[in-house]
Amino acid sequence: MMATLTAPAPRTALPGLLKRPAVGKLLLLAALAAVLVPLANARWASGSWPQELTVDLSKPLAAASDWIINNRDSHPLFLYFFGYISNAVVLSVRAVYLVLLAAGWAGVTAGAGLLAWRVAGVRLALGTGAAFLACGLLGMWVPTMQTLALMGVAVLASVVLGALLGLAAGLSDRTFRALRPVLDTMQVLPAFAYLLPVVLVFGIGVPAAVLATVVYAAPPMARLTALGLRGADEEVLEAVESLGTTARQRLFTARLPLARKELLLGLNQTIMMALSMAVIASVIGAGGLGDRVYQALASVDVGAALAAGIPIVLLAVVLDRVTGAAGEGLRAGGRAGWAYAAAVTVAVAVAARLAGRLDWPGPWTVHIAEPVNRAVDWMTAHLYSGVPYVGGTADWAGHFTTWILDPMRAGLQWLPWWAVLFVVAAPAWLIGTWRTALTAVLAMAATGVLGVWKPSLDTLSQVLAAVAVTLVIGVGTGIAAARSDRFERLLRPVLDVFQTMPQFVYLIPVVALLGVGRAPAVAAAIVYALPAVVRITTQGLRQVDPAALESARSLGATSVQQLRQVQLPLARPALLLAVNQGVVLVLAVVIIGGLVGGGALGYNVVFGLAQGDLATGLVAGAAIVCLGLMLDRVTQPTERRAQKGA
Repeated sequence: MMATLTAPAPRTALPGLLKRPAVGKLLLLAALAAVLVPLANARWASGSWPQELTVDLSKPLAAASDWIINNRDSHPLFLYFFGYISNAVVLSVRAVYLVLLAAGWAGVTAGAGLLAWRVAGVRLALGTGAAFLACGLLGMWVPTMQTLALMGVAVLASVVLGALLGLAAGLSDRTFRALRPVLDTMQVLPAFAYLLPVVLVFGIGVPAAVLATVVYAAPPMARLTALGLRGADEEVLEAVESLGTTARQRLFTARLPLARKELLLGLNQTIMMALSMAVIASVIGAGGLGDRVYQALASVDVGAALAAGIPIVLLAVVLDRVTGAAGEGLRAGGRAGWAYAAAVTVAVAVAARLAGRLDWPGPWTVHIAEPVNRAVDWMTAHLYSGVPYVGGTADWAGHFTTWILDPMRAGLQWLPWWAVLFVVAAPAWLIGTWRTALTAVLAMAATGVLGVWKPSLDTLSQVLAAVAVTLVIGVGTGIAAARSDRFERLLRPVLDVFQTMPQFVYLIPVVALLGVGRAPAVAAAIVYALPAVVRITTQGLRQVDPAALESARSLGATSVQQLRQVQLPLARPALLLAVNQGVVLVLAVVIIGGLVGGGALGYNVVFGLAQGDLATGLVAGAAIVCLGLMLDRVTQPTERRAQKGA
């Protein structure tokens, strides 16, 4: 009996291992490498991207730019189409702004507080009122109203456009497949890259700022609308259809109500992304809080930048909480409650107008710029190079550049181009299919075809370093937050601030502490991407089935064993999503890093916008999109992309 049980084991272990798909793929990759590497090395021994495989887009893009400039004031397309769009945007923003000014600070604060009260109760109403009062106390009431007017129109346009696209994608598989790459490009393409085409068509000013914001903020609404419509309960739809309803009736009575949470989440994400564009849009004449931040940073006035950045954060947090509460369900009270809130708002606004108190009182303003600048000066003087024994932050930045960034860039640029493509294909194929690997390889090869192979590898080295540090810190912090309710409550406002603070605001402290170069660019990307990784990790670990944890505890598993053997494996989809979001958000800050010495593709995009060079800016932006697509395919298994609709 013992012989029959143990003898077959040595013979069956190895064949069983070889039957695993990953091992079979590894063996095939090794065979392909053994054949293709010598051939590629013989054909392209130098390793640099072949010039004959490069496509020069500078001439056609320059010709397109010249045509737009020459015909902008005379061609019917601009006069009777883009011109009407521009006028409609200007009139809409001006109308909203005049309404806000007419309501006065008291009317706007009362209206916002009562809206929050109707949606979520007294606590959020008090917080909303305090947030608007804080905007006035900081001396930013008028810029806040300008930003609210511009973002209100941009969010409305984004929601309408996104809902229409999502409706089409949710009801038609063909439309869904056609829109998917368009939405991917809109969401991954850096904002700076499409600022230049928008400015060429609409000129500097409010229309260009609003439309650039719409392009950036509409995709989440479209994706989540399509997700909600496609995920509607089939049994409910069949029951409604059995009653003899038409397709239109099923849409309005079943599909849209069932997708309510996804629609409100799409609204929430659209608002957050629109506000994140406030500072970037100020580069092309948006005005408001973003312009105050941009002007303050241009003069290296961190205090003034923070005074304008805090209202942006407050607006984002308030709108996030209000729309989040709306997703949970409106409070009871019906139309009478809404009528009461509207009547009180009008009464407060009229009273303020009669009293001549529409403008924020000057004596109530608190000036924080000077103490903040003193604090920054102290940090620069004592932390930049004055920390005993361990060295200052400048030394740490230098070591990070010398020991990590330089070797990574040198290693990637030393590899032959065909070796880089093989390294990209291997993990993409191991976790996916041959289509996944082909997409990743073509996306990476496109950077060479566009003529920016070396800058792309430079950017890739920075992205990989930033993502690695973000994941180490973010996953560790997320684990701690998932295991401690108190720590999560303390961490939440910190994450809110870091996630909603405009990148430009914390860019100056980063430069003050780390200097100029690739290290501060990586640090800015880490700060921007970290909150999303922490939140997703925490949520994924908290959603693990309690029964699985109870079973592990009953078997005597320690806390560490429960984490390693139960929570982390079961939270794998959330962790993969955290990796994906870390990559996307780090790439979003590549352009910002180009402003502080990050170089590579980020600098090319900024240079193209500053010089009006459409070819340089768009080519670099397209290369960043290709890097994002490649990293998505390499880091996300096929089943995960199917779940998120990518």
